Amino acid sequence: MEDFGFLRVIDVEYLHDYVMKLEFNNGEIRIMNFEPLLHGKFFDELRDKHKFIQFALTPWTLEWYNGVDFAPEFLYEHSISTKNDDFSHVNQVAEDPAPYNE
Repeated sequence: MEDFGFLRVIDVEYLHDYVMKLEFNNGEIRIMNFEPLLHGKFFDELRDKHKFIQFALTPWTLEWYNGVDFAPEFLYEHSISTKNDDFSHVNQVAEDPAPYNE
């Protein structure tokens, strides 16, 4: 698929709680804690972890069973970069929603 320079999520892995590892088409792997975002009419039901893990990778981003998705640019900007598969700070990311409160 040609992406015309647009950012895309090309791989996703559920890690724990509301935290996922996202790989973007620019080669970066980033960690995203979705918990602080799960509020409001369409997002509240995803607080149920059994429903949260019901997602799929689309050609551009990830989408949940109920149609909720996030733009790849949003995911990139609100996630935390990780280098060389060093996930030692994942628990910190899960506990610290500060990057989402800017």
